[in-house]
Amino acid sequence: MELADGWFMAIALLWTGYFVLEGFDFGVGMLLPVLARDETERRVMINTIGPVWDGNEVWVITAAGATFAAFPEWYATLFSTMYLPLLLILVALILRGVAFEYRGTRDSDRWRANWDTAITVGSLLPAFLWGMAFGNIVRGVRLDERHEYVGTFWDLLNPYALFGGVTMLAVFVMHGAIFLGLKTRGDIRVRANLLAGRVGIAATAAALAFLAWTQFMGGSAATVILAVAAAAAMIAALGAIYRRREGWAFSFSAAAIAATIITLFAVLYPNVMPSTLTPLGTLTVDNAAATPKTLGIMTWVAVIFLPLVLIYQGWTYWVFRRRISVDDIPSGSH
Repeated sequence: MELADGWFMAIALLWTGYFVLEGFDFGVGMLLPVLARDETERRVMINTIGPVWDGNEVWVITAAGATFAAFPEWYATLFSTMYLPLLLILVALILRGVAFEYRGTRDSDRWRANWDTAITVGSLLPAFLWGMAFGNIVRGVRLDERHEYVGTFWDLLNPYALFGGVTMLAVFVMHGAIFLGLKTRGDIRVRANLLAGRVGIAATAAALAFLAWTQFMGGSAATVILAVAAAAAMIAALGAIYRRREGWAFSFSAAAIAATIITLFAVLYPNVMPSTLTPLGTLTVDNAAATPKTLGIMTWVAVIFLPLVLIYQGWTYWVFRRRISVDDIPSGSH
């Protein structure tokens, strides 16, 4: 296997890790105005992701950095094509991060409500736009022979990409509700499990339809197997929700997200950015890759530092593994 192929797989795994981990904290953010009945319950919900949300975002930073170094042509074309959606994602993530830090700095209901809105919007918008962006990457965009985008923003709002955004949003809401059921105690846990079951039906239906649509766009025998695995995991997660097996439900929903993202990359390969105008405009693993020397240096750096990052993040999840409830929130605190 060539180094370029290996780095394509590595980038796919980085995006998979990002969506599995960031998916549940996006879901928690979107559910903040839905599940929480008062300030204390909002604190509980935020505290379930408080120790890990920023660590989860490291995955997307690493994925973007790896793409820039390993496939500079892909990076340049991707960011010029998706400039507006990616800018909106960046702004939303910045506001969301600021909101987590600032909501408790002033004893004002209106102040906290405004920052809570920023958390909700900052979770909802990236969830939808990431799905739309990946839908366009898999479907292809209007690239000319020089690999330059010659379409408009409105070309990105095609049915497949929009449905990808809706699907990702629904699945993340389900993932977040399952996570809240797994991480909380008391009434909020009960309501989270009930909501996970209700949202899970719609999310599962959307995921199955999106996976089927993806296969019709250019699947192979291998991608069909991956898509079936993703669909089976979604159905298993839904079944575990109704059996109140929260740990299994979360594991299956995480597996479903992982299998879906891997399916998208498998359908994409060996392309990294297909052109809908001309085959000459399509970027592939070969013509978008950096030099073998660059890829070799990157490989050694990844081999040395990636295990350390994984160990540290795993340790963080272990330390903050216990459930929390309103009883754990000090009275009068913000």
